[in-house]
This record gives sequence, structure tokens and C-alpha cells, in this order.
Amino acid sequence: MATDTSADLDEPIPYMARTRAYYGALGYPPYRWARFDAVPFAPLAKPLAQACLALVTTAAPYRADKGDQGPGAPYNGAAKFFSVHSGPSDRDPDLRIAHIAYDRDHTRADDPGTYFPLAALRAAQGAGVIGRVAPRFHGLPTNRSQRVTVETDAPELLARLRADRADAAILVANCPVCHLSLALAARALEEAGIATVLMGCAKDVVEHCGVPRFLFSDFPLGNAAGRPHDRASQEATLRLALDLLASASAPRTTVQSPQRWRADPSWKADYASLDRLSAEEIARRRAEFEAEKHKARPGRAAE
Repeated sequence: MATDTSADLDEPIPYMARTRAYYGALGYPPYRWARFDAVPFAPLAKPLAQACLALVTTAAPYRADKGDQGPGAPYNGAAKFFSVHSGPSDRDPDLRIAHIAYDRDHTRADDPGTYFPLAALRAAQGAGVIGRVAPRFHGLPTNRSQRVTVETDAPELLARLRADRADAAILVANCPVCHLSLALAARALEEAGIATVLMGCAKDVVEHCGVPRFLFSDFPLGNAAGRPHDRASQEATLRLALDLLASASAPRTTVQSPQRWRADPSWKADYASLDRLSAEEIARRRAEFEAEKHKARPGRAAE
């Protein structure tokens, strides 16, 4: 397999191609990523400073009986969730991302502000940038079944946002399939008249599907809301998302954050990179993936 050059790496990571090759090597059939020509678009119904915003995440509530879910924990299928969950937005919940394929080589998920910007959103309310934060945040399952996302999870999410009288939603993605699940949810919300902006790091997945508004951060997966332990980065990232929510005039509007993970883009070569794995390592990873998939829940495909 050819080695990427520095110039090649200074482009967004091709997650669809990488994951197709990676899971193909593990013996799995290629995943069919959703794609739509038409993209719904709902303008923000009122000025941002008067709007009620809800936060949607793919992070999972911490459950002490489900094994290691701490910073840098290996993929933990037992920690997955399979139905929409909600919680009060006036406090900081304990949400983790050990159940999904974020970039464990280059980030540890030890700062929830990088994947769950609730505190930053409350600060935006305090500064008068937004009208108010919706009374609840909501968790959407990371689901390889697009049918379940479209027919079950997205309608439930819509019902909860309507109950909260949310005018708009910020959806924050983590792994490649998270990006697709939230893209499908964003489309459903927009069709129902709720404006959305998706914050993510997998540009190809989101743009292939087609969403109204997308804030792209060229960071390792798991950092869609900004750099870890860097409040200024997280606040600036959220502000870009809010500005995009208010200013976009047509669907398929993508804005790229100007922030860089680091000057050297070589970190991009590592994610799901087969040329860095031996045959023995590939076999070990398949066995490990199968074990975690069955832990998740009988009869349900793992992320």
C-alpha cells in the first residue's frame, strides 16, 4: 500500500475509504454510506439571541457495571446505548465515549468539553449570544442500521425537541458512524422545521450524506467541539457553529474551523491505516471486535 505524503495528509481524512478497507481486511462486508441529492433546510425561526437551542450527542451515560469507560479506554461495546436518552441541561452529566471508535491514537477523551459542549452553550446563554438552552440535552444512538435511525430514533428525538420547544439543535458527532447517524437525524429535524448545525470531524461522511449546515474541525475524531483542555478553542468552535446556524442561507453549507490540531499533519496517517498493521494484528483486532460486538447486546450490530 502506498505511503501518504505530507501534502496528501494535509487534507481531511477519507474516513469512508479508510473504514471500508479496514473492516474489509477484518472480514466484514462494505458498509453502504447514505447519500441524498436533496437536502432539507429550515431557516432559524427567530434571532439567535432569542432562540432556544438543544444539544444532541452520541455520548453515553456512564454505567459503573459496564467496564472501563475512562480516558483512553479501549473500545467498549458493553457501554453502548440503543434508545434516545435525555437529561437536564442545567448541570453537567457524566457522559463518556468509550463505546465508539474515536481516535484513540491521538486523543484520550478526558475532557467532555471536546465532545459535549453543554457548559460552553450555557456560557453562550449567559453572554446573551443565544436566548436559552433547552431544558434537556438528548443522546442519539450510534446505529449502523440507518433504517432504525430514520424510523425510530430520529422521530423520538424530534418529539423530545418539540416537547422542549427548541427552535434549533446543535448535533455533535464523534466516530464515523456517529457522523452518519446525526446527519440523518439533522435531516429529519430540518424537515420538521427545526434548524440544525452538525459539528464534526468526518467531512466526507457528512457531506456524502448531505446536511443543511456543517461545522468541520480538522481534528482527531472525538474533538468536534474543540481542543481538549482549551476553553478558548472550545468557545471559539461553538461560536463558529452558532454563527453558521444563524447565517446559512442554503443547505449543504460547510464552514471549516481555522484551528489546526498541530502544524505537522502526520497524525492523520494513523486512523484505520492497514499499512501499519501486521497480519497477526489484523487477526487479533477481528477477534477483539467480535467479542465487543457480542457484548453490546444480542441481536444488535455493534458500531
